[in-house]
Amino acid sequence: MIPFELVPWLSAAIPAVLGALVLGVLSAPRVRLIAAAIGALAGGLGGLLLTAPLGFCMFEPERSDIDPWLGVALIALGAGLLIWVGSLLMRVIGGQTDWRTAVMGAETPGLFRRARFTPWVLLTPTLVVLALFLYYPAFDNLRLSTLLARLGTDRTAFVCLDNFAKLFDPRQNYGQTVYATFFIAFFTVVIGLALGLFIAYMAYQPVKGGSIYRTLLVWPYAISPVAAGIIFNIMFNESAGIMNHLIRLGGGTPVQWLQDASIAPWTIIIASVWKSLGFNILFYIAGLQNVPDDLQEAANIDGANAWQRFYYIVLPLLGPITFFLIVTNITYAFFDTYGTIDFLTRGGPAGATSTMIYRLVDNGLNQRDLGLAATQSLVLFAIVILITVVQFRTNGRRVSYGA
Repeated sequence: MIPFELVPWLSAAIPAVLGALVLGVLSAPRVRLIAAAIGALAGGLGGLLLTAPLGFCMFEPERSDIDPWLGVALIALGAGLLIWVGSLLMRVIGGQTDWRTAVMGAETPGLFRRARFTPWVLLTPTLVVLALFLYYPAFDNLRLSTLLARLGTDRTAFVCLDNFAKLFDPRQNYGQTVYATFFIAFFTVVIGLALGLFIAYMAYQPVKGGSIYRTLLVWPYAISPVAAGIIFNIMFNESAGIMNHLIRLGGGTPVQWLQDASIAPWTIIIASVWKSLGFNILFYIAGLQNVPDDLQEAANIDGANAWQRFYYIVLPLLGPITFFLIVTNITYAFFDTYGTIDFLTRGGPAGATSTMIYRLVDNGLNQRDLGLAATQSLVLFAIVILITVVQFRTNGRRVSYGA
């Protein structure tokens, strides 16, 4: 057991050594000493970045077994972030790029290249609004996740990372919540995109009254998630629903659409797909209008059948639209399904449809545990950001925006 008095020193020393080694090895020999110094400084400060404001409380002797591991994760996260910033700085020092390209990415022309203060003057109103209504609440949410806070009372107590440790407690069953979230989100995105593309491709064909038909396909997107929940409750209600009525007419046994743990998630998926279908159809129809007809005519002359023309011509040209829809549908599946779930199943049966967004709202409003709800919101935010970054790093590079 490491004495608590040594924790601050080790939290800075170990990342500092690692930072010096990483930047020293990756840099050119002529700037290796400078790189090692920057890496040591970045690693040391990064190791303290997220743990020092909390007073290294996660390493106190009376903490649970999971708290030290959470502390190590915070040290690694902070050190990794500042070491990455140090690597960008070394690229500027080494002459590989300038600071604008290192921070913003590829160099792009603009109207304010010689005007130093004009862009900031024009951006000030937007930055003020973002700071007041986005960045400040986000940082306050970080603070709230370290507190024992109850809805309806101003009294709070600092609990370090206890709220995060609760998520690893088997009694909380948070693993099932994460599984239900990914299960519902995965099939909502896959089925929604595939069905949206199929319907859009069919609707795009030249038919009489096509504009009216396409408009009717888009209108479900304008319906709120709660209204979608009401509609599907009428359809899938076990006793008086339309679906079970049709099953009874056919001589079958009624299905427990909302009470069976293996069927209820699929009911949520069907409702969510229907809710987002109009949005997907709208963008796919817009994308199909940009597919050149001469390419398909040339492929048809060369002997390509309808499937080959769709797979090798239409689908690649819809790559930017598909990539955009993947990102937006993932965001919808993770965040905007709360209303549908709350009206249809309320997270049941046995937590089968209790997604992360539903659970954090339930913890915050119904159970009045604001600290735990804030912690879950941070976990959900981190997962969505991670998925989005992976999408941009993988599928984003395969998308061509050329004419």
